[in-house]
Amino acid sequence: MIPEETNATDMQQPILHVEGLCKTFKLSRKQQKIEQSQKRYKKAVDDLSFDAYSGEIFGLLGPNGAGKTTTLRMLATLIKPDQGDALIDGASIVSQPEEVRGKIGFLTSELKLEDFFTPNYLYDFFSRLHGVDEVVAEDRKRRLFDRFGISQFAEVKVASLSTGMKQKASLVISLVHDPEIIIFDEPTNGLDVITARTVTDYLQELREQGKTIILSTHIFSLVERLCDRVVIIID
Repeated sequence: MIPEETNATDMQQPILHVEGLCKTFKLSRKQQKIEQSQKRYKKAVDDLSFDAYSGEIFGLLGPNGAGKTTTLRMLATLIKPDQGDALIDGASIVSQPEEVRGKIGFLTSELKLEDFFTPNYLYDFFSRLHGVDEVVAEDRKRRLFDRFGISQFAEVKVASLSTGMKQKASLVISLVHDPEIIIFDEPTNGLDVITARTVTDYLQELREQGKTIILSTHIFSLVERLCDRVVIIID
């Protein structure tokens, strides 16, 4: 008898287990007009389940409005699901949100850095917030700032940075605590070609370090180039 071929993921437990996530939002009158709908409620995510494993880039692919961002916000514990749960390295997004936040890095273009502060200040602030040792934090900051060309802009206020530099600073700040699971919502959205390539190259470096990357995008070619596995979300 010929043994069945096995995949590497068949022999390990998922580091992220998503089970039956649902989220519904109440629409304002303005949102109803935008949606061109008379319905008062919109189901953004409907019974979504999937697993992701250590050391892979896992993609959520779908058109705008499919529910990708809502899914990632739930995984990052920014909003609570109406139903379902997700275990991130064994911690529940519903009952253990603080533990989850210590295990993940989360980057989205919709979360803005405060204009008044500098990358240097923000990096130090979030390092202290995560309880990172000062010596470790300083060494990590130096390496990341050099890697992304932030060093010469370290004392420039965020308001004066270019869009690409803001995105790179946001990426670096999301990694202050060296998380094992990194969640990116549209990581190259709005970036110039060079900055986008810098970000995607670094995602691959993180995977080589054994990190798990969860990313959402509507760009098929990005998924094709980066992702080990993908779930497609439509309606």
